[in-house]
Amino acid sequence: MRNRTLSALLVFSLTCILAVPHASAQTMHSPTTMPTARAEAVGMSTDGLSRIDEAMQNHIDAGHIQGAVTIVARRGKVVHFSTHGEMDVSKSRAMESDAIFRMASSTKPVLGAAAMMMIEEGLIQPSDPVSKYIPEFADLKIAVLATPEDRNISPAWVNLKNVPDHRLVPLDTPLTIHHLLTHTSGIMSGGLGAAVNPSVKHTKGETLASYVPQLAKVPLDFQPGTRWSYSPRTGLDVVARIIEIVSRTPFDEFLRKRIFDPLQMNNSYFNLPFDKESKRVVIRGKSDWAKLKGWGGPTKYFSASGGLSSAAEDYLHFEQMLLSGGELFGHRLLRAESVEMMSRNQVGELFIGGRKGRNGMGFGYTVAVTLDPDAAKNNRGTGAFGWGGAFGTTSWTDPRNQLVAVIMLQQPHGPTQNDFGKAVRQSIIE
Repeated sequence: MRNRTLSALLVFSLTCILAVPHASAQTMHSPTTMPTARAEAVGMSTDGLSRIDEAMQNHIDAGHIQGAVTIVARRGKVVHFSTHGEMDVSKSRAMESDAIFRMASSTKPVLGAAAMMMIEEGLIQPSDPVSKYIPEFADLKIAVLATPEDRNISPAWVNLKNVPDHRLVPLDTPLTIHHLLTHTSGIMSGGLGAAVNPSVKHTKGETLASYVPQLAKVPLDFQPGTRWSYSPRTGLDVVARIIEIVSRTPFDEFLRKRIFDPLQMNNSYFNLPFDKESKRVVIRGKSDWAKLKGWGGPTKYFSASGGLSSAAEDYLHFEQMLLSGGELFGHRLLRAESVEMMSRNQVGELFIGGRKGRNGMGFGYTVAVTLDPDAAKNNRGTGAFGWGGAFGTTSWTDPRNQLVAVIMLQQPHGPTQNDFGKAVRQSIIE
């Protein structure tokens, strides 16, 4: 009798052990809207995806990051949605699935989608001169070094305390919306023109309407279209102002009505509502990142270059809309042809030579595009596109692999992002 009892207990114990889900499933959060699937049902590996959790914990233990939210979806089904670490270290508050992050330049692809809407509707065209909408840009100049043989040289990404001898020359071609969307405009891109900026400063209380026209006083860093140089906080704000003009709608309202509401991006804001402020990740420590001014605070200036705060699931919806050819949740935001235009290399080989460029990559409208995965070594398929932000957020759409991926950090740490991408790629089994 005793042996039978022991045997029964053993069988019961083994049954319980076998019934316990894999460790990665225990950390899986349920998305609010998108369906879920077992990884193997969509050609991915559960064990492979569990390496995301392991990698995030390793980086937390090493002190590289305080926490993260990671999401992967394939073929329209969420197969990984995990939280890691803490959203407020000082209070030992665990990271929450709807935690809100400062997006910085991860804001930019949202502007890209908004611009494609206006192009679709015939309200703007990429070839349109900026001066068509903002007349102050009709008389732009280029700053070049004074030495004749150096007239085409413009030092990129410099912090010039003593501006060298220079002169201003006219544009060879008008500054266009295409130049702004591809970072080939030369506007405030860290070169000589930005260094000789005649005291055009962004001040508290500015709006796109009051500030953007002033930028026409600043010389460009180079002739538009001749090189790729990142305009981190300026170029796409000009496009946002143009969208305000042609749509007759403030940019924040445009995004809410045309993108955020249809995609159920319910945690995406320039100004967080009071009842959502407690959801914002508190950046660890007193680092320069934590002390940066103008990131996520109350503002009237709706920066398309870096002003949004948002959550991982919101950006999952945004990327899934792009992967689905411009449609999600029964709402068509863009035609498939518009998504293709946005995600197509628009700059030839200029991006490779840019400061943020890398081999095997091109650049579309506000997004980097993978042309050769072997050369790029970014763990994405050919044609994958996306962008990231200075605080560590990044997301991408990978049409070839029918996949979208989102990682939200608030410390900029490339190895953490790379480990996430590597785990995602290695999890694809068919």
